[in-house]
Amino acid sequence: MRATVFFGMEMDNIRQYMQDVGRRARAASRVMATADTNAKNTALQAIADAILANNALLTAENAKDIAAAKQNGLDAAAIDRLTLSEKTIQGMAEGLRQIAALPDPVGEISDMCYRPSGIQVGKMRVPLGVIGIIYESRPNVTADAAGLCLKSGNACVLRGGSEAIYSNQAIAACVQQGLRSAGLPESAVQVVNTTDRAAVGELITMKEFVDVIVPRGGKSLIARISEEARVPVIKHLDGICHVYIDDEADLAKAIRIADNAKTHRYGVCNAMETLLVNANVAAQVLPGLCKIYLDKGVELRGDDAARQIISQMSSATEEDWRTEYLAPILAVRIVADLDAAINHINTYGSQHTDSIVTENYSRALRFLREVDSSSVMVNASTRFADGFEYGLGAEIGISTDKIHARGPVGLEGLTSQKFIVLGSGQIRI
Repeated sequence: MRATVFFGMEMDNIRQYMQDVGRRARAASRVMATADTNAKNTALQAIADAILANNALLTAENAKDIAAAKQNGLDAAAIDRLTLSEKTIQGMAEGLRQIAALPDPVGEISDMCYRPSGIQVGKMRVPLGVIGIIYESRPNVTADAAGLCLKSGNACVLRGGSEAIYSNQAIAACVQQGLRSAGLPESAVQVVNTTDRAAVGELITMKEFVDVIVPRGGKSLIARISEEARVPVIKHLDGICHVYIDDEADLAKAIRIADNAKTHRYGVCNAMETLLVNANVAAQVLPGLCKIYLDKGVELRGDDAARQIISQMSSATEEDWRTEYLAPILAVRIVADLDAAINHINTYGSQHTDSIVTENYSRALRFLREVDSSSVMVNASTRFADGFEYGLGAEIGISTDKIHARGPVGLEGLTSQKFIVLGSGQIRI
């Protein structure tokens, strides 16, 4: 179950290694594109079984990564993302089983219609081919990405962060065991086994082998990939998420939602980073809500109006409205009305996830229509912006792009469509 890990290679060796990985992935993608649903589901179930059966090994390998992370001074949020808890391991297996239970999108035919010539024209859903996924910290992404790519008929090349190398390789061994048991090529899922960053540079420029790149990680990583890639990229740069508490909100409900959106987990892209509160209810809702935050150790940064109500707040700067903290820090602004809230979100947000708390139906619909984000919510925590919670089984990432895929990217986002034409001998005249 163990794979060899290389912490450094000569540049020529890295190029050759990545070319070999790409060549194997391309060959495997052709097999995966024709794999039947039963084979893919059998593999997914077998991978889930292998992950649960190797719980102790996964935990032991993950402990190596955590020890190295602490030695290297990684912060608490990064170590939280890195940790494979019992719940995380169970969640990986459950996510794979949920993917197996989902309808297979490959081969789905839609929009068939007759044209005046007598031909029928429609669309068929097909795999993208080879997907390169570059991610940091979270080893559970290895299982999620493998499962989604497998079910959608793709091959994938996974390059996890150096901080999770042992965890990722252990999960990869489980994945390949499951592929073998279903008679599918092990090279359909390959985890890059070098921590050298040059491997990333090779992966994102291998146009002959890779069809799309999905980066998951910090802003600097995604910016680098976007600038240097010669392969199409599905990405998001930031998760600057908002909750707006309207003056027609159920305030008890608002407090629960705003608390959960910020404090459920800090180091995740769907955590709230800015709280917007209508001026008419700010004095009623902020004292109780901010006491919860302060008791949990959240640093509060507010505008002048918010600081007049909560004296423990420090002064927010313009930069605070544009910051994804991924930490127990929250920016708070009091706004005049719904228009001001929407304007703030569309000005400072990152088109990730934003939520309104209100009992006013018309305002809720306006918020849904006018906030330009990949997930827009009414009376729910931003923490629900997640492929698993949306019923996708898992997600390859959350895209804030507008072309190809937007929001949590599941099976359908890993496929494309081609036109199909059915005729009975027609010729064009």
